[in-house]
Amino acid sequence: MSRPRIIKKYPNRRLYDTEISSYVTLEDIRQLVQDGDAFEVQDAKTQQDLTRSVLLQIITEREEQGQPLLTTQLLSQLIRFYGDSLQGFMGSYLERSMQIFLDQQQQFRQQLNTLLGQSPWAVMNDLTERNLELWRQLQQGFGKPPPPAPPGSPGLPRDPADSDKSRRKS
Repeated sequence: MSRPRIIKKYPNRRLYDTEISSYVTLEDIRQLVQDGDAFEVQDAKTQQDLTRSVLLQIITEREEQGQPLLTTQLLSQLIRFYGDSLQGFMGSYLERSMQIFLDQQQQFRQQLNTLLGQSPWAVMNDLTERNLELWRQLQQGFGKPPPPAPPGSPGLPRDPADSDKSRRKS
């Protein structure tokens, strides 16, 4: 796997793409996201990873233009999860939900391309049934513990009750 493209962010807020040796805009970075290119935005002096904050900045700008994707109610609900006991699960839940949505969108597009002889209602009905089944599977898996984190990634805090159990066993 190739290394991600490095974008340096300078104190004057300018962004420099080291791969093409040129300054870029947030719109250029948005296009990298659209194209599926791997990149990392780093502070030019400290090399601190600023990717998340730049992505949030892009989302903020997009939300201010045209039809917003994130409603006030959804944003309020997300804010309420910070500090909640389920905060650790929320990110993975949202990622899995988004992946199911993207998979369904891809299947829908494929089915529309092969619609020969089928009515649009039959395609929609089939897609809806598959989507409901995937959603049921996601909800059933939500109550289960998440898969182990890859080495080197920060994990969820351990449940103190688990360490008490392991001490009692020894």
